Amino acid sequence: MKLYGLKTCDACRKAIRALKESGRAVDFVDLRADGASRKQIEAWAKAAGWRKLLNRSSTTWRGLDAADKENLDEKKALALMAANPTLIKRPVIEMDGKVFIGWSDATREALL
Repeated sequence: MKLYGLKTCDACRKAIRALKESGRAVDFVDLRADGASRKQIEAWAKAAGWRKLLNRSSTTWRGLDAADKENLDEKKALALMAANPTLIKRPVIEMDGKVFIGWSDATREALL
């Protein structure tokens, strides 16, 4: 299982702790330090939907120019996430060919 997130993200830390406590092996990838390829981001968007993947409550989102936020479509959103990995909602968890976005009740139920 691979978990993509940020070291400082509370949701990521909670997810890692819960997964390890349940006996799961977690391979953590820091999006800020290691980033994610455009191809990888596109695969996550295809699996979960780009709207779900885009973190519109992040500090990075609030700091974007209005022009970047206007007329947002999938192509523009993917380009923004590739350029600013902190715009990706966290954590992104890959397991057995499935992709889970965020540490929601549904994600916890599926993985724990």
